[in-house]
Amino acid sequence: MTNEALPKSWIPAEHEDGLYQSWVDAGYFTADAASDKPPFSIVIPPPNVNGSLHMGHAYEHVLMDALARRRRMQGYEVLWLPGMDHAAIAMQTMVERKLADEGATRDDLGRDAFIARVWQEKAAISGTIGSQMRKLGDSVDWSRERFTMDEGLSTAVHTIFKQLFDDGLIYQAERLVNWSPVLKTAISDIEVNYADVEGELVSFRYGSMSDDEPHIIVATTRMETMLGDTAIAVHPDDERYRNLIGVELDHPFLDRKVPVVADDYVDPEFGSGAVKITPAHDPNDFAIGQRHDLAMPSIMDETGVIADTGTQFDGMDRFEARVKVREALAEQGRIVKEVRPYLHSVGHSERTGEPIEPRLSMQWWVNVEPLAKSAGDAVRNGDTVIHPASMESRWFGWVDDMHDWCISRQLWWGHRIPIWYGPDGEVVCPAPGEAPPAGYTQETDVLDTWFSSGLWPFSTLGWPGDTADLQKFYPTSVLVTGYDILFFWVARMMMFGTYVGAKDIAGLGVRDARVPFGSLFLHGLVRDEHGRKMSKSKGNGIDPLDWVERFGADALRFTLARGANPGSDISVGEDHASSSRNFATKLFNATKFALMNGAKVGDLPAREHLTVADRWILDRLDEVLAEADSGFESYEFAKACEALFHFAWDEVCDWYLELAKVQINSGDQARADATALVLGNVLDPLLRALSPVIPFVTETLWKALTTGESVVVAPWPHPSGLAVDAAARTHIEDLQKLITEVRRFRSDQGLAPNQRVSAELDGIDAAGLGQSRAYLDSLAKLEAASDDFTATATIEVRLSSTTVVVRIDTSGNVDVEAEKRRAAKDLAVAEKELAQTSGKLGNEQFLAKAPDHVVEKIRTRQTLAQEEIARLTAKLDSLG
Repeated sequence: MTNEALPKSWIPAEHEDGLYQSWVDAGYFTADAASDKPPFSIVIPPPNVNGSLHMGHAYEHVLMDALARRRRMQGYEVLWLPGMDHAAIAMQTMVERKLADEGATRDDLGRDAFIARVWQEKAAISGTIGSQMRKLGDSVDWSRERFTMDEGLSTAVHTIFKQLFDDGLIYQAERLVNWSPVLKTAISDIEVNYADVEGELVSFRYGSMSDDEPHIIVATTRMETMLGDTAIAVHPDDERYRNLIGVELDHPFLDRKVPVVADDYVDPEFGSGAVKITPAHDPNDFAIGQRHDLAMPSIMDETGVIADTGTQFDGMDRFEARVKVREALAEQGRIVKEVRPYLHSVGHSERTGEPIEPRLSMQWWVNVEPLAKSAGDAVRNGDTVIHPASMESRWFGWVDDMHDWCISRQLWWGHRIPIWYGPDGEVVCPAPGEAPPAGYTQETDVLDTWFSSGLWPFSTLGWPGDTADLQKFYPTSVLVTGYDILFFWVARMMMFGTYVGAKDIAGLGVRDARVPFGSLFLHGLVRDEHGRKMSKSKGNGIDPLDWVERFGADALRFTLARGANPGSDISVGEDHASSSRNFATKLFNATKFALMNGAKVGDLPAREHLTVADRWILDRLDEVLAEADSGFESYEFAKACEALFHFAWDEVCDWYLELAKVQINSGDQARADATALVLGNVLDPLLRALSPVIPFVTETLWKALTTGESVVVAPWPHPSGLAVDAAARTHIEDLQKLITEVRRFRSDQGLAPNQRVSAELDGIDAAGLGQSRAYLDSLAKLEAASDDFTATATIEVRLSSTTVVVRIDTSGNVDVEAEKRRAAKDLAVAEKELAQTSGKLGNEQFLAKAPDHVVEKIRTRQTLAQEEIARLTAKLDSLG
């Protein structure tokens, strides 16, 4: 491609889809397990198959893609493996709602037909996410796309379940779980959202209605649960209840005695200092019930209806019973305080919105203690490195105090637990492919979705088989995910990865297979421009595909990457996306201008044959490439993007291109040719360094600038290694300051941007800028003074070694009052600087402790401030 082939302007929608498909067709994203290149692998955090990508997904994908693209350019064999999660609860809920709209239930279909229906829905909607990923520019290997319920992953799930079961790490027990009466299943902690709810705190009396006989007062917000009370607990040191410990009180509605027990859990300062204990419906009560060997009767069925209590409340919904129990207690005279509103935190199902019911239920569990210890040790030993390191304490806080994991769900969609029950209560777990004994029936529950996604780093690569992908790409190089699922997903992967690594992956000869990923990069949440968490209820969510359509994929990507700091949240709004679009446009226009002026990539002339501007921009390029490289390497995307952005916009576009125009139009062909080479040799590595984040516009521009095949497979740029020309830097910095001050003066005076004015410059040779007068005249719109020149205004600019005085003939255009205001403002700044430096130099303690070079630097600042004050005072006097 050449400049002539470039479009007139950059309109992303006209190019992005075609560019992406060309990359896929060329096989750039397809990994080769037989390659002798060093491996770099990432598995995508699998989005739910029934959903679409939100801004959080887009954020995560941009960061992973930037890492993958950069490593590909660095010569690695890169595998970025895509896939989706079967999302058991979410998918089943969606299909059941569709059935309800058709007037049917899953029970009407039966298990097999219902699962077939879910597979149909999955096939219909699963393409949405893939299409969105293509729109974002994700450089994933589509040939290796996986699904958590495909045949290979199902075999992996069965295999590890049997290993854990045979090792005694999976067991069945009746425990308290988060229960969804609507879904009729246990759900995980991550599927519970807590919100403050205005409820009622009701105090009522147990025991005798006579104050002279044993009685006790308790309070609750869930009055219906008192039907399951099996004790009342008080603190053992609470003198008010010492004589009641061990006493049994009558239950108001049941033929049951309720003992008073002593337990350190009780806070004697809260309420009455006595709490009712319902072990089957409250986590804290369950723990007390275990300590005191209490009965644990369940009072509700799976739908949240009161059942099997033998009271008049049986058959009532839990919320109806809450009112009716209170009314019945009031009739007995047991309500001892006026019912009052009470704000408290209540867990709600993420899927249905209903309040969660803690419920005692027979479930399958994983004994996590040895697994969690291995996951913790992997980080302690440095096998997996967490970025940022500040997240390590949160990691250890979880894995070092993890409770056993409930892995069973009362659903139909998902991995059915591979346990079979015999006619006489036998329990067996056959190996994958092994038939269960005749007459045995399979467990009806399915596994928690996190169980299969916990195997994702190695099951997707072919485990438990000895595959080429597993040998080449496992352990994966890095996991990129949000800190909000550090416990729920990451911990599961680390537990399973270290467990399997200690068993048979190591036996396969896989290198360093102790952990599933070598690095763990944790990013924050995407918030709106006001710093609020995005949510449907707030109406502040942003569809990333909307931004792609409006601003282009590069703009979306650059906005997200530019704000990405390890472990920190990011705030984005339309202004950010608009700014990023403008950056892509600026880059496009700058490269197009360079190409119009013969920019090309090739061997540069010797440094001594380059101009000071050429040497300066090449040195700055080296510095920025090193800074960007360091940022990407340490997952500091914001640092890398900021360095590249400011270099491209502020230094290349705003300064060097303007200086280059002077050189190209100088009439010196050798200089013009050298400038064209410098332009090409600056833009080439700059475009390559930007390409991991903004691949579409950089691909278009890089192919127009070079003869290379694609920026996707171009080599990653490195600094030249040449020594920095400090004199060139000082020269250009002085020139920039001088031009900036003249431009500011012109703006203050209201001079037209292109209006040239005559000027004399005193001290320009002493400042070493004599050779740069052509730059100054062009960029500051000055022209040489004529013989009859008369200065009407003076600008004095303090540079690194001397002061340059610019005398300008504005022929009546000078606004004296504006100039006086500007000088007065500058004088105030100089006086403040003098006061600060004099204060420090007058402080004996500072002088005694500060290093000599620091003191000398402040003395220099003081002298410069004094000179500036004298100059500005004289200027104000001359202005009258």
